[in-house]
Amino acid sequence: MALIGKIRKNSWLMIVVIGLALAAFIIMDMTSSSKLGGGGQSMSIGSINGKAVDWNEFQNAEQLVYGNSSDVFGRRSALWNYFVEEAIVSDQAEDLGLSVSKEELMELQFGANPSPVIATRFMNPQTGQVDVNQLNQIKQQIEGGTMTPDLRRYWAHQEKEIVKDRLQYKLSTMVSKALYTPTWMVEQTFGDKNQKATLDYVKIPFADIDDSEVSLTDADYQSFLTANKGKFYSEEETRRVEYVVFDVLPTSADSANLRASLNESITQFRTTTDVAAFAEANFGTASKQWLDISTLPANIQDQARTLPIGGVYGPFIEGKNYRAMKVVDRKMVPDSATTRHILINATDPLSFTTAEQRIDSIKTAIEGGASFADLAASLSQDPGSAQNGGKYENIPPNQFVPEYGDIASFGNIGQLYSVRTQYGVHLIEPLSRYRNSTERVQLAYINQTITPSEDTQSRIFDEANDFLANNRNLSDLNASVASKGALSVQTSPSVKSNDYVLGTLGNGSDARDIIRWAFDANTDVSAVSPAVYSFQDQADYYINKYVIAGLKSVQAAGMPSLANIKDEIEAQVRNQKKGELIKGKISNNNLAAVASQFSVDVEEAADVTFESQFTQGLGNEPKVIAAAFNTAVNGVSQPIIGNSGVYVVQVKNKPAAGAPLNIPQLRKEASATTQSQIRTSLMQAMRKEAKIDDFRSQFY
Repeated sequence: MALIGKIRKNSWLMIVVIGLALAAFIIMDMTSSSKLGGGGQSMSIGSINGKAVDWNEFQNAEQLVYGNSSDVFGRRSALWNYFVEEAIVSDQAEDLGLSVSKEELMELQFGANPSPVIATRFMNPQTGQVDVNQLNQIKQQIEGGTMTPDLRRYWAHQEKEIVKDRLQYKLSTMVSKALYTPTWMVEQTFGDKNQKATLDYVKIPFADIDDSEVSLTDADYQSFLTANKGKFYSEEETRRVEYVVFDVLPTSADSANLRASLNESITQFRTTTDVAAFAEANFGTASKQWLDISTLPANIQDQARTLPIGGVYGPFIEGKNYRAMKVVDRKMVPDSATTRHILINATDPLSFTTAEQRIDSIKTAIEGGASFADLAASLSQDPGSAQNGGKYENIPPNQFVPEYGDIASFGNIGQLYSVRTQYGVHLIEPLSRYRNSTERVQLAYINQTITPSEDTQSRIFDEANDFLANNRNLSDLNASVASKGALSVQTSPSVKSNDYVLGTLGNGSDARDIIRWAFDANTDVSAVSPAVYSFQDQADYYINKYVIAGLKSVQAAGMPSLANIKDEIEAQVRNQKKGELIKGKISNNNLAAVASQFSVDVEEAADVTFESQFTQGLGNEPKVIAAAFNTAVNGVSQPIIGNSGVYVVQVKNKPAAGAPLNIPQLRKEASATTQSQIRTSLMQAMRKEAKIDDFRSQFY
């Protein structure tokens, strides 16, 4: 009671305390609004030179630009690269006073030389050209203020992409203008490309030395790493994962049940009047192409030739499917035909109606005596034939869409046909046919993929879970696998925190989940995943494997430790040791004697240039090529440890390339080659200098 009395007497103090508490709560709420729920993680997925990339903005851009892409992690990687490059480019452009004006931006979107962004996204697939009509419609919507909200958001983001691309072009151009190829470099490049040598060589393959003949020490590994720093140095921390795969395969009972199911469908397949719809409903196809029977798989050729029209053959196994085949039609089809046509493009019901009206008018004009060739040249929207009077000569079966092909193969010569296809409306006139004909068929199929049943999937999942429960660290897991002949432990290559490809498991969300677990701060080396990971077959959408993963190693940024890299480089280090052993055994510089010593042949390589990436016989052996061009004619090289063995080379002929005749032209060509690499190289250099904080792995 005394306490309550004191509170009443000092009520002003309580008001202050409550007010402070409320203020603190509000401030905390404001602060946490920029955090992810409960995790204390910032809503920024990264920053570039202090410019944050907001997660919500990133998601919105992903949906706007890549909403139709199924490659989730690939598109996110591309989008992250855009945000990084946009921040870097805008900083550099601001420092240099570069910009893109409103007039320039409009020209890049709707002008005669559009931005590569526009050229890529608004290309007409039929013509391979920018779809000017579509762009003009969008321009009218912008000017009239009639754009839909979604299109407005998409276009606003696209304008940022266009500005970034243009500024990057300006930066690259500035650097390119500063490049100069001196005369000595032009002459050297000319010689590297044009001086040709003929070599005799002996190759002693590494495989000729048994593995037991060499022993590897830590010093050998370290020496190899030191000599190959550029290959193994990493700017980021990497980790390696060991994993056990439980494959989910169909049982004989699963297969029998699926065969019985297909047999039930075959009864309806024989009698259905809508073959195409029935085939599609049963995971098959009904092609309108005319197929040459002799090119069909051998196991169905006889049936395709002898079954009556409407006859069905099956079930038979093809790949991982039970299939049944129906002969829809059979005809003698000419081996080629010549036609001419006029196309009016159409993509929707209204445009098809308009196109049909135009084709009818054109047909009437031709029947009235107008020139087909002249009208095709002036009106046809098929650039492939318009300038040839609409003519396509010697068309083989199935080259064009079926509706066109049927008129070409079976329509009356000289008659005009109005035909709809996926491209629009055609006016087609068959002109001639090659006399030889081949018996061809139209076939339909229904399929039943041989996949494991849900019971089988559940049984394997239970096995994997039992295995996981009994093996909670990598030592136990490896020991258990060693005792079970059906299983094996696989080791992934080194992965980074944002990778989404994991060894033989491939890419996708399942592989990404394992990588995220491996990089979790609470995951210790030798720990085994707390759960079994499920991998789905991307074609048939069933669980095709269960995976148990363990964290094998953690490697900090920089050069890897021997413990973490040994098994990756063991084969290369062993080959190096074998090469040194072989070199030590070679005491003669006579090729015939060396060949005899190791029971190999003396071989020849002709027309070898210093720039040769791959040489017939030699393969990819840059050290051998370099040694050859540093050896005098008739001289014999010292033994060279190459990529696949030890080589001894004798130069038979190496005439000089001669003097370049047109230095200015060669300088221009050499500079063009270098300039073509500027955009990529410049961005790589700017990224290396930028301060990039990457938190993506905390979000996905």
